[in-house]
Order: sequence, then C-alpha cells, then structure tokens
Amino acid sequence: MNWSALESLLSGVNKYSTVFGRVWLSMVFVFRVMVFVVAAQRVWGDESKDFVCNTRQPGCTNVCYDSIFPISHIRLWALQLIFVTCPSLMVMAHVKYREGKDSKYASQHQGSHLYANPGKKRGGLWWTYLVSLIFKAVVDAAFLYILYYIYHGYDMPRLSKCALEPCPNTVDCYISRPTEKKIFTIFMVVSSAVCIFMCILEMFYLLGKRLQKVFKVRQANKRLLFAECHEVTNITPPRSLYIRVDPTIGSQQNISRQKKAEEAAATSL
Repeated sequence: MNWSALESLLSGVNKYSTVFGRVWLSMVFVFRVMVFVVAAQRVWGDESKDFVCNTRQPGCTNVCYDSIFPISHIRLWALQLIFVTCPSLMVMAHVKYREGKDSKYASQHQGSHLYANPGKKRGGLWWTYLVSLIFKAVVDAAFLYILYYIYHGYDMPRLSKCALEPCPNTVDCYISRPTEKKIFTIFMVVSSAVCIFMCILEMFYLLGKRLQKVFKVRQANKRLLFAECHEVTNITPPRSLYIRVDPTIGSQQNISRQKKAEEAAATSL
C-alpha cells in the first residue's frame, strides 16, 4: 500500500485541526505508520516461513499456524490505520463541500460570502469533527480489544502447544524472533493508547470551548437585559396611587381620601 500518498492527503487536515489534532496526526505517522512501514513489516515478513513444529506430519504445521495466528499482526494493524484515518478524510470532505457551496453562493450574490471561514469549526462542521474524534477513539479501542482477544494478551510466547488434526499428538511449535515481535506489539499498543488519550483530550477541549462560548453569550444577554431594565427603572415613577389607611377616622373618610389621591395622581400624569 502507498502510505506516502495517504500521508500527503491527510497532511491537509492539519490546517483544520486543533493543537491536539495536529499532535495526534504527527503521532500516527511518526510512531505508527513509519514504524509499521520501516520495521514491523520486515519483522513479520518471515512469520509463516520460519514457523516450525516438531513433527513431519503433512498439514500439521499449517493447521497449527492458522490456530496460533488467526490473523497476522501486520494485516490487523494495516486495517486499523486505514479505519482510524478515514474520519480525518471525512472532515476534509466536509470543508471542501463548504468551500464549494461558498464559492457558488459568492458567484450568485455579487461577491458576498456564505461563510466567513469555511474551515472554522462551527455548525455542522463542529459536529462532524466531534464525531470523527469519537470514531477514531472507538476504532483504536476496538482494535486493541480484538488484538487482546485473539492472542489472549499482548505477549508473544516462545513455545506454543498444538493438538489439532492432522497432528498425531500434542506438538510443540516455535515462532521466529518472539522477543522482537513482542517489543513491536507493545510499542504499537502503547502508541494506539496514546492516540486514544489525545482524542479524548481533544473532545474535552472542543466541548470546553463550546461551553465557554455559550456561557459568554448568556452573560452578554444578561448584561443587555440588565441594561434595558436599568433604563426602564431610571424613569421617575409617579406618585403612589394608594395612601395609608388612617384607623382613627371612619371608613367613608378613608374612601374619600383614596379617591382624592387617585385624582391627584391622574392629573400629575
């Protein structure tokens, strides 16, 4: 596979990513793709040829190899890298769609633009970016679990027992360079875990920026509402339409005093 073409394609995503996204992309290509292409493929290149079992029974070695290695580490990591980089292409495609939509709008409305910056993470692009982060973290976590489930851990045993047909009995099988393969397996697992951590940090960063923006908008609305209320309350109020009831006089006199106060308030308005 031409990994350099994929790298050149994804390098354009950097200008649409946050700081955490740039670090994630650098880690993917430096610590995963480069190690995968330069070293890991050579280490696992002889896994089938140098897999040896202490029997001459025809077909026993092939059956034991298929049982111990249901899927090659190299092919599993290749699938993981392909799936984990696809969401970045989805973000780039969304940006290109907005740029095309903006240019079409500008040509129809005499130079006015639909988006001030098509690559700015607002509206649907923000959700696309967030979904891509969730997808990348889930894919990495799923492949780590698959690797752990298939091989019962991340260890590379020097000796494996096999008793499958057509083997005449339980035979001992040996793989080539188990220590070197174990080191590369742990390195790729740790790199994937760090990438998951970077995706989670970027998700919290995006959500924090979004909540901070919402909080600022609400504070601005509160200040505007307070200013409007302050302008209204600064108007000189009229005299009270009600007076205190005097308990020392009769009820008819209190009623007449109330009517006089209402008439005086109406004339002052």
